[in-house]
Amino acid sequence: MKEDAAAFAVVDGEYAVQAPAFFIPADTTRYAGPQALVKRFFDLTVSGILLLLTAPLMGLIALLIKQSSPGPVFFVQERLGKDGKPFKFYKFRSMKHNSDDAIHRQFAAMFINGDERGCAESNSGEKVFKLKEDPRVTGIGSLLRRTSLDELPQLINIVRGEMSLVGPRPPIAYEIENYLPWHMERLRAVPGLTGLWQVSGRSSVSFDEMVHMDIRYISNWSLWRDVMILLKTVPVVLRGTGGY
Repeated sequence: MKEDAAAFAVVDGEYAVQAPAFFIPADTTRYAGPQALVKRFFDLTVSGILLLLTAPLMGLIALLIKQSSPGPVFFVQERLGKDGKPFKFYKFRSMKHNSDDAIHRQFAAMFINGDERGCAESNSGEKVFKLKEDPRVTGIGSLLRRTSLDELPQLINIVRGEMSLVGPRPPIAYEIENYLPWHMERLRAVPGLTGLWQVSGRSSVSFDEMVHMDIRYISNWSLWRDVMILLKTVPVVLRGTGGY
């Protein structure tokens, strides 16, 4: 269940924020001015190089998707970026075309609300917050998800400035319907392809813990921290940790 210890900030006679007692709002100072330009330059340089290096692999993945099931190569979905601004989010399609999102809506609500009915059992017997054995996922889609290769098209989002290499993962609009006010702090930064959550337990981490990680990342951002998270992401992807 969600954390019981809560603190309320009273603003103009109204309860404005509900959050755990140890909650500290995100400090976006490091995201302003010259440092924001440094982060953007780093994102453009690295994502541009990665797009060139992975182009042959992305072409092969596109062919495999077209051969495995009818439908488009890319899955395009509206996600929420910095300050809740919507943008078109790209992934390689890993599900059957026109799949119903009801299954994911239900899982997302359970995950955000800390409902253990949303937990599955990992191969090691550990309880994880992950939608396993999703009937909507195709054969090639399962492999793409396990290796996180379905995320490669988000390099396009990074070049366009809608995402960053590192940052909080961008939510779907229906997910924030379940957010508490303090959860919205994670939207104060440009969303990322990877982040602290991905390298710190991923599916074994609760939603509240993930939000705390996002806030800590935003408040303590540095280029060196981005580099370290990217380096830690590589073995996580190669091992398929937390991917299904």
